[in-house]
Amino acid sequence: MKKAFYITTTLPYVNADPHIGFALEMVQADIIARYRALLGDEVFFNTGTDEHGLKIFQKAEESGKDPQAYTDEYAAKFRQLKEKLDLSPELHFIRTTDPHHKMAAEEMWRRCEKAGDIYKKKYKGLYCVGDEAFLKESDLVNGKCPNHPSMEPVEVEEENYFFKLSRYQKEILAYLNQEDVIVPEWRRLEAVHFVEQGLEDFSISRVKEKMPWGVAVPGDAHQVMYVWFDALTNYISTLGWPDDPEGNFKKFWEEGETLQLAGKDQVRFQSIMWQAMLLSAGLPATKKVFYHGFITSGGQKMSKSVGNVIDPLAIVDEYGADALRYFLARHVHPFDDSDVTMERFKEAYNADLANGIGNLAGRIMQLSEKNLPGPVAVQFVPYPSEFTDALATYDYNAATNQIMLRVQALDQKINQTEPFKVVKTDVEKGRAIITQLVRELAAIDLLLEPFMPETSKKIIEAIMSNKKPENLFPRKD
Repeated sequence: MKKAFYITTTLPYVNADPHIGFALEMVQADIIARYRALLGDEVFFNTGTDEHGLKIFQKAEESGKDPQAYTDEYAAKFRQLKEKLDLSPELHFIRTTDPHHKMAAEEMWRRCEKAGDIYKKKYKGLYCVGDEAFLKESDLVNGKCPNHPSMEPVEVEEENYFFKLSRYQKEILAYLNQEDVIVPEWRRLEAVHFVEQGLEDFSISRVKEKMPWGVAVPGDAHQVMYVWFDALTNYISTLGWPDDPEGNFKKFWEEGETLQLAGKDQVRFQSIMWQAMLLSAGLPATKKVFYHGFITSGGQKMSKSVGNVIDPLAIVDEYGADALRYFLARHVHPFDDSDVTMERFKEAYNADLANGIGNLAGRIMQLSEKNLPGPVAVQFVPYPSEFTDALATYDYNAATNQIMLRVQALDQKINQTEPFKVVKTDVEKGRAIITQLVRELAAIDLLLEPFMPETSKKIIEAIMSNKKPENLFPRKD
């Protein structure tokens, strides 16, 4: 039965070029989006750019540009990821500077205010510009934000609007105590523990004079929305909420299956604050959030000063999008932190792709082109349960492991049956072996499609034309 399936990444800040960590999240989301579309579901895939806040305002000032011109430039770079990473046609791209999104953020504010969950008070506290978030003493590590240890927290004292998060402690705990609302399970337990410690109201505005780049607070020209309150609304504004002219909000958010992807540091924002905002506005909660780990390099956080930054677009330019997509799915842990170096990437490329998938497709199709009278008629068999079970739990490593086991088994079958010898002495027997090899290659190709769409396309085209494909993955030294 056809289902409505909604999937979204977080929206990255447009204060720097796209990095491999965000490429990981994009590819993980795209694999699921493509897989669900192949199952016959109707998919709405959302991503975009978060373009407000003090951090972006400061970066624009440093570059001598108007904030809108600055965000236009960086949004264009992130939009290029659709082509660069070969993302699915279902992808929708939203910017938090879009007029409709601003209108939706204002409506979210008004609904929460009408529910009695927004109030104004004077506040003094430490603010991390990197996270665009206020910090509690318990959050600090050596007096710094744990996510930005090189940045000094800024002491802020001003009158802001606050959201009554404390009012929703019971409801949020009930939500988090449902199975599968967070993957992996230990992140759900982490969220439950956080809520059990007690929820505190949080600031949802800044004084416009100090932070002029943001969505205006309805009815108060002197305040702009806190960037998180504004940005989180993108998950439903992209669907046309609140007016819903095309019925997408009703179809995908209210009646469909909703999945959000985010980094492991986002639990408080995505599964607590955002869910409380939805409760306040009288809207359905997100059905599931999947949290992935971070990517480090050489055992350290990526940093330009350290010189260990890996540019995903540079990898795509040299090796192709499918090589990067495969590596992120196969060799980066879906839930834990993973260490990535270019040496590790090249080793995997040569072993798994050049000597593995690419070599196998070339061997089989060369045998077919040379010895069979025409293309082999192939039937697309159902996905094996080991594969579907892995993707149902977002275990990309396990799913790609199933593919590589089949690649290795088929390679061994060629070596054991030696059809290149058999066909010389017994043509019919040799052709029968080759025909079966092509059919098994087609079965592998079906598994490849969500992960490596261009490679999958080239292999099936080679099968249908009975031609050896060009070298899919030239070896790199």
